[in-house]
This record gives sequence, structure tokens and C-alpha cells, in this order.
Amino acid sequence: MAGNTGKNYRKGAVKQRSQFKGPNGNFIKRDSKTGRFMDQKASPAGKFKGVRTEK
Repeated sequence: MAGNTGKNYRKGAVKQRSQFKGPNGNFIKRDSKTGRFMDQKASPAGKFKGVRTEK
């Protein structure tokens, strides 16, 4: 699992997670194993750190 460094970046990748841009413009995080939605950004101003982006 990825670890926070306290310096505004992560060390390592976040495993079994992906993100995509929802119809409202916010990024939504999804569990790759089950396909369930986990979290959504509050504003469209950025992605989740260290999480791969779906095409």
C-alpha cells in the first residue's frame, strides 16, 4: 500500500484502486476488485494522489 510522506506526495502506488472523471466533472475512486465506488472529490480541482486513471 502507498505511504504518505508528509511532503505532499505518496511513496508507492495505491493498489487495487482506479479513478475516473464523473459526469459532474469530479473524480470518483473505484475499487478495482469489486467495482464499487469508494469516494468522490468534493470539487473538480484535481485527482486522487497515486491512484491510476481509467481510460
